Amino acid sequence: MTVAILKYNAGNVASVQNALARLGVDSVITDDPEVIRAADKLIFPGVGEASTAMSFLCERGLDVLIRSLTQPVLGVCLGMQLMCTHSDENDTPCIGIFPATVRLFESGEMKVPHTGWNTIEDSSPALFHGVPENSYVYFVHSYYVSLSEYTSSVCRYGIEFSAALEKDNFYGVQFHPEKSGTVGEKILENFLRI
Repeated sequence: MTVAILKYNAGNVASVQNALARLGVDSVITDDPEVIRAADKLIFPGVGEASTAMSFLCERGLDVLIRSLTQPVLGVCLGMQLMCTHSDENDTPCIGIFPATVRLFESGEMKVPHTGWNTIEDSSPALFHGVPENSYVYFVHSYYVSLSEYTSSVCRYGIEFSAALEKDNFYGVQFHPEKSGTVGEKILENFLRI
């Protein structure tokens, strides 16, 4: 199995690659369209800011490429957000796979960014098979995606929001599975089995 990790101007690619290595899976970090098209799986990681990340992707045609992929694709944190239609972060048009807008937390007494361990619930089987209800995963984000028909896991932090999304061959998680211990490893394993 060939796993590609999308190389773009957002961080966290090395920690995703290290998490896959712990599972015994080799991966390649790349922005080469041919390598991405040929891969069995693509992981779209992310720590960064929406508008500069989208500019990088659009300049290289990677936004169009991602939309066209038929193999399983997993967006992580900013990667998931960029697969939505629009982000309120600097009023950024995004890739448009999930028909959703990424919103800034207005969480009253809750601290923003939402950083640390929190539980997920109401999780669908594809990514979360064998993951117990109310498992803890690790979040770091100031923006969120509201609940919708594409929500495949829910988190509560002041409000309920999409901890994960799923549509066709596209999957997204707002949390960081590569930083979420054995639960995160199980979620990555489940993605690799799709």
